[in-house]
This record gives sequence, C-alpha cells and structure tokens, in this order.
Amino acid sequence: MTRRTYHDPLHGEIVLDNAEPAEAMAMALIDAPAFQRLRRIRQLGPAFLTFHGAESSRFTHSLGVLHLARRALGHLERQAPELAAHRGLLYGAALLHDVGHAPLSHSGEEMFGLRHEAWSARLIRERPDLHGPLEAYAPGTAEAVALLLEEGRAPHPAIAALVSSQLDCDRLDYLRRDSYSTGTAYGQLDLDRLIGALTLAPDGQLALHPRGRTAVEHYLVVRSLMYGSVYNHRLNIVCNWLLDQIVSQARRLGPGQLFADPVLARWLWHTEELSSAEYLANDDLRTGYHLLRWREEGPAPLQELSQRLLERNLLQATDVRQLNSGQRLEALALAQRLARAQGMDPELCCGLRERRSRGYRPYVGGLRLWNGEQLQALEQVSPLVASLSQAQELAWVLHPREVRQQLRQQLPAATPQP
Repeated sequence: MTRRTYHDPLHGEIVLDNAEPAEAMAMALIDAPAFQRLRRIRQLGPAFLTFHGAESSRFTHSLGVLHLARRALGHLERQAPELAAHRGLLYGAALLHDVGHAPLSHSGEEMFGLRHEAWSARLIRERPDLHGPLEAYAPGTAEAVALLLEEGRAPHPAIAALVSSQLDCDRLDYLRRDSYSTGTAYGQLDLDRLIGALTLAPDGQLALHPRGRTAVEHYLVVRSLMYGSVYNHRLNIVCNWLLDQIVSQARRLGPGQLFADPVLARWLWHTEELSSAEYLANDDLRTGYHLLRWREEGPAPLQELSQRLLERNLLQATDVRQLNSGQRLEALALAQRLARAQGMDPELCCGLRERRSRGYRPYVGGLRLWNGEQLQALEQVSPLVASLSQAQELAWVLHPREVRQQLRQQLPAATPQP
C-alpha cells in the first residue's frame, strides 16, 4: 500500500492512497510531465507585480480542486450512492481542468488568443501521460473527462456542477487561495458549511440546503470583492495590457526582426498549427526568458514594453467608468496627444480597457435552495444575492504617469450612459 501526502497551506494534508483506484489514477496524473508543467504557470499571472505574495501555481490550485471535489463527492454519496460510479471522471476533471493553461494563466489566453478548456481537452486526448492513466482506470474515461472540461457534459449533472458551475470546486479553491496569496483577508470561506449544504434537487441537479444560505451569500460576496480588489485591480489591467501589446508588437514585427526560439516562434506566428508538444513546451519560464531578451536586444518598441513590465515601470490607469463610450474615446485621444507632446509613442503607452463584471449570474446555472419540499432560486429569497446579479461597468484609460495631472484636469465632463 502506497500513500502520498501533499502539505497544502490552505487545506492541510492532502493524502492520496494508491489502494483506491481513482486516487491511484490521480497520483499517476500528478506525476505526468504535462501536469508537472503547471508548477511553472503562475496562478494569477502578472498579479505578483501588484500583490507580492501572488506566487502560487496552477499545480497547487489543481491539487486543491481535487481535494475539494473528493470532499464534496464523499458528502453527496451519502445521499446518492450511485454517484460513486463517477468518481474517476470527477477526480480526473478536477485535477486536469487547468492542464491546458497558457503561460501566465488567463493573461496568456488573452495574449495568444487561446482557450484553456479546449487545450485541456486536446491534451487529454493526445498526450499518453494523461490519456493513459485515465484509460487504465476505466476505458472511456479520457474522452469523458475531455467532454466535461470542453463542453460541460457529464453522465450526471451534479458531477458536471462540481467541476463547472457558480459554486464549483474550482471557484471554492481559487477564491480562498488567491485571497491567501494576495493578503486580502476577507476570502476565508466556510468550506465545511458550503460542502455540508450540498444536496441534490428532484431533477438530479446540484442544489443547496437552506441551512447553508449564509455561507453561500458570504461566498458570493467574497467573489465580488475579489474581482473588485484583485482580478480587476487597475495595475493588473495595466500589466495585462502591456503583455497584449508585447505579443502584438512581436507578431507585427515578424520572425526576421526579433529573437524567438522555435517554440515561441510557433506560438507567435503559427498559433493555429501548434502541436500538443509545442503547446506544453511554453510556460512562464520560456515566455519570461523572451521578455528578458527583448528588453536587452529587441527592437525599440519591444524593449520599451518589456522594460516597463520587467522593471515595474508601469503605466497608470485612470478610472473613466463614469464617461459614456464616446467620452472614453475622447479621453484616450487626449492621453495620446499629451503623451506625444512628451516625446512618447502613444501606441506603446496609451490604451483603453473596458469590461463588465457581474458577481452572480442567476440565468446561467443559478443556484437553488432545496429543503426536501420546496425548490427556490437563491436570488428570489436573498436580496443580497439579487443585488450581486447587477452588472458593473468598468473602464480605464491607460497612460504614462508623466501626463496624469494634465489628463485628469482636462477629462471630458461626464454625462450619463445612453
């Protein structure tokens, strides 16, 4: 009998037992080179430039998701023993849900124009170190995991919901883990009460017992706060814009104008032709090395952008959410004129970033309460949750610090959004 223990800073000891077939499968997947690559993918991308403790990896997060999925399934099996038949599918999907992440996680997806869900499914289908352990557990498991990650399809809706829903094991882990690593103390979720509240509605879908309502409300508030203070932090927005501009400039310059090894050359100029081996060969280390080379010896635009990012000589972001769409474009044009007057290239130091943030989506797999007699939508019984479903408009003009004072003095007067 072989047991393996991972000491997690959030969950304590995560113990896997080789005598349990689904856990033996998980151990083999963890040892796979494709999974070990996740040690070299930062969970929060460039957020370490804003929150100095944000150094955790997709590897540690994925182990945490497996741990929570195992706990949740153990709880639900007491209500529906037939769920045990899907243990291998759940463990495989929980562990491999992020195996297709690009360098710098979600930032890499934006930079290179990729979807990690599609790549996770492709890697599971193509890579023997992932496909093999899944099929050794039970024939058909690899394709079932791929379909669950790519399309949200599973033989039982509760299994799909534990992997991807508005209260899935992925979110439960990353909210708590990201709060811990960034030092935002309000992310202390009541995981025991949340997992203990999980139940099955009459239609087989995952639901929550009303006794867990307060814990779920807290979870949704934490999620909203994390988006406001961490994921949509203005400096994260700046860093992501800089990364986008670096890749755009590199692609525009072309292969003969800058250093790029064969792997990154494929990522830059032949992304649609990437093989699974070439995909896995890129990580934070390889991408970071190229940023260093471009800062030292790249064409001038890449030198400037890479220097700003690597030396944390970041742009500033002025909140313009109060302006309508036309006024935001006016504000961007103003920032560009002011930057040009300072002898700077506006293309490299001015931008507009807009997004909509919604803390809860009641019409996209909304959460439901089930007390054994009555099934209710969470937002119908919780005014707090109903308020979180309102979308928030976010917008920033990015600009050099040298023009900040003039820009803010000359911003167009705000008029209501149409």
